[in-house]
Amino acid sequence: MSSEDDRSPASGPSQSKRAILVSGAGLAILFATAGWWGTDQLEQRNEFCNACHLEGWFEGTPMHTVHRDQFAERVPTSLAAAHAVAGNDARGDDPAFRCIDCHGGVGFLGKARVKALAAKDAFWWVVGDFEEPDGMHWPLREDDCRQCHSRFAVKAGEFEDPAFHDLGVHNQDLGIDCAECHTVHEAGVDSNRWFLDASHVRQQCARCHSEMAE
Repeated sequence: MSSEDDRSPASGPSQSKRAILVSGAGLAILFATAGWWGTDQLEQRNEFCNACHLEGWFEGTPMHTVHRDQFAERVPTSLAAAHAVAGNDARGDDPAFRCIDCHGGVGFLGKARVKALAAKDAFWWVVGDFEEPDGMHWPLREDDCRQCHSRFAVKAGEFEDPAFHDLGVHNQDLGIDCAECHTVHEAGVDSNRWFLDASHVRQQCARCHSEMAE
């Protein structure tokens, strides 16, 4: 006949440790889920995205202030501003474009990476050691653009030279992302040429067409 004294002395503490680990894991999942959902709601507002990038905190004008001002222009001077003017019909009653529509990442891994980078920036901002970036840590990829631009209209007529995207090789497995040719936030690029900068584009073309290298 067994008694309480027959139990292993390690069983009690072991069960307590397991309970603590399970509780800790449960709380971590709960906080991660709440944080993911909460930031999703906050990121719907452009003002939230710009909240850490304030004039007067840095030398010169913060990069995000320049981008925000361009985005608000209703005579667009950049591709991002042109998107803001055009809106997004898929948004229904609220067609306005937001920062997060392009910069939110695609798929779980894409979104997780964006949120991880944002969390890192938020931490350094809170502790007072935040540095205003001068470029993107997570550049736009083709998947980001293809959320809306799944395919391209054929522009060439019967007797015209084919447009770039009319050629199948330029649409599949090209290895060059949309934003590598189409400038996004740079102002002053000709909107009639789809915000393409000639010297910039030639660098991309030269990756396959060596005769175009400068």
